[in-house]
Amino acid sequence: MMEEQGLDSLQLSQGLAMSQDSFQQLWDTVATPSISTIPAAMTMDQETWRPDGQMDIMLINDHVLTDGFDENLFENLPPEMVTKDGVTPPASTVPVTTDYPGEYDFQLRFQKSGTAKSVTSTYSELLNKLYCQLAKTSPVEVLVSKEPPQGAVLRATAVYKKTEHVADVVRRCPHHQNEDAAEHRSHLIRVEGSQRAQYFEDPHTKRQSVTVPYEPPQLGSEMTTILLSFMCNSSCMGGMNRRPILTILTLETTEGLVLGRRCFEVRVCACPGRDRKTEEDNRTKMQNGTKQTKKRKSNPAPDTTSVKKSKSASSAEEEDKDVFVLHVRGRERYEMLKKINDGLELLDKER
Repeated sequence: MMEEQGLDSLQLSQGLAMSQDSFQQLWDTVATPSISTIPAAMTMDQETWRPDGQMDIMLINDHVLTDGFDENLFENLPPEMVTKDGVTPPASTVPVTTDYPGEYDFQLRFQKSGTAKSVTSTYSELLNKLYCQLAKTSPVEVLVSKEPPQGAVLRATAVYKKTEHVADVVRRCPHHQNEDAAEHRSHLIRVEGSQRAQYFEDPHTKRQSVTVPYEPPQLGSEMTTILLSFMCNSSCMGGMNRRPILTILTLETTEGLVLGRRCFEVRVCACPGRDRKTEEDNRTKMQNGTKQTKKRKSNPAPDTTSVKKSKSASSAEEEDKDVFVLHVRGRERYEMLKKINDGLELLDKER
């Protein structure tokens, strides 16, 4: 019995000693601030470990925190993770859709295409709305008053127009996504004709956008042209599903600072010219109807007595000379009404 107790105590003491030694070795490898940075009141005892292996003051003179610091630690991060201050700017949950020309007087222009049925893209100045066919190129002209900073980019983002849908992310419908083999097949907006276009999806809001480097106008021109394509119809189920969308085009620095912003509505349809003409006519009729209503309210009510007098003064012969056109649906009904009219004509001749 005594031998077993002695053996247990021996093993315990060996285990404690080994644990203390290993902890001391582990502590020696920990980086701590230099002793010169510690107040004098805390550096009275320069010995870290006493001969009996017990820790006195947990200060180590031989290790300095900055000795093992890698100054190039943040240089290997991806470009989209680092900005001028080393911090990614937070993305807005609800993107701003108001125009902002900024100090560079950022402007957009669209080519005049008219409303012919053959056009694949046309822009309405009256409605500030672009009408285009699915996957067909729509040129957008960019104008600035002075040269933007080096490395500036143009970013195109699609958002829903109505308040009840603005929080939803605009994506392509599953049908068109499955038919496309491109890596960015879920993006509605695509930039054509540039190998430097980059497609992004915000990790927080999940909104998608595409950027292309800003290029100064060529010699003899005052504008830069970018080519946009919209890869889903506005009526696609599972996608826009007839919900109107806006396209936000921004001029930004490499750090993501917005220098200018322009916004316009987009309708992707089979016949852009026809739809533009229809919606412009509806807008004009609505505006004219509102004006006529105001005029009728301001005019005094007509005198019914004078109207009756004018009617009684007119002769019956003059009224009979008026010819009216009646549109009839169906052949059988037309023949019946024609016989009635022929009979009445015959009675007039016999009188």
